[in-house]
Amino acid sequence: MHTEDSSIVWSAKKMSYVALFRPMVPLALALLLIGSTGAQLEYGFYKNSCPYAEFIVFEEMTKIIANAPFLTGPFLRMHYHDCFVHGCDASLLLNSTNNIPAEKDAPPNLPIRGYDVIDGIKAKLEIACPGIVSCADILAMIARDSVHLTYGPYYAIETGRRDGSRSVANDTQGNLQPPTANFSTLATTFIQKGLTAKDLVVLSGAHTIGHSLCSSFSDRLYNFTGHLDLDPTIDPTYVPELKCECKPNDNTTRVEMDPGSAFNFDLGYYKGVARRRGLFTSDDTLLDNPETKAYIERQVMATPDEFFKDFAESMVKMGRIQVLTHGQGEIRKRCAFVN
Repeated sequence: MHTEDSSIVWSAKKMSYVALFRPMVPLALALLLIGSTGAQLEYGFYKNSCPYAEFIVFEEMTKIIANAPFLTGPFLRMHYHDCFVHGCDASLLLNSTNNIPAEKDAPPNLPIRGYDVIDGIKAKLEIACPGIVSCADILAMIARDSVHLTYGPYYAIETGRRDGSRSVANDTQGNLQPPTANFSTLATTFIQKGLTAKDLVVLSGAHTIGHSLCSSFSDRLYNFTGHLDLDPTIDPTYVPELKCECKPNDNTTRVEMDPGSAFNFDLGYYKGVARRRGLFTSDDTLLDNPETKAYIERQVMATPDEFFKDFAESMVKMGRIQVLTHGQGEIRKRCAFVN
């Protein structure tokens, strides 16, 4: 139980939290009207059982991002990589056991950083509300907060997910497409998850924040077809810049996915892709489809309003993929381990 003084502190913090997001309310309310909630998720699921849950996460994220802004990209990527492998059940966070590699140890997830931060946030929530807030919901919250803390939109999220118990590295195959994927492969994967081509181009906009290892795209610079050649679709004036940062066989250097704007959630990604300056084949291939190309070209001259609204909607949709609710799954006490 809290003392009277601590209750006063929490009330003050809650008021500050509400005041902070008051300008965002129209967007949040608009999102409340997007169809029905997915698989019995709810807006305000913790309003009675753990009313300060989202504030606790946001408070921790504010401190974390202030000290380590490079984690915003990985935090956003965690939610995507989790949801696309058997649904949003925090299976990405589980450690390998009994010589069976878990999802986090699969090649697509090896570059992701920040798992220890999730453990810290979960520990704070366990102190405030033991056994209430799922690790899957924490991933959705930190993804939203990573966007907002890099000057992107704040949006209401549905909660009520529960945590799964299966995490196998091989399950990422066919669900997490490599940066070399073409449009057809990407679109098919999204359709299988209940998402559309628009969701694909909108969620790809997440590449406006964060960094990538050189090894994720260096084949485009040095060995595109296996003959020590260059990908002819890249803007040739961009190549010297990339080669300066990424030498052949460089597996450690990280570069900005949206050069000069890697810590700002903005339209820079689309402006780069429109100029054939996307880092990955999976970025440039969005220009191969009329619908996604038109969206990219529209954002080049736009204000962020449309993208921010679309991104919020697509993130809410993605957060519904194959969720576990009510009696399904569990609420892990520690995110890296099943109970």
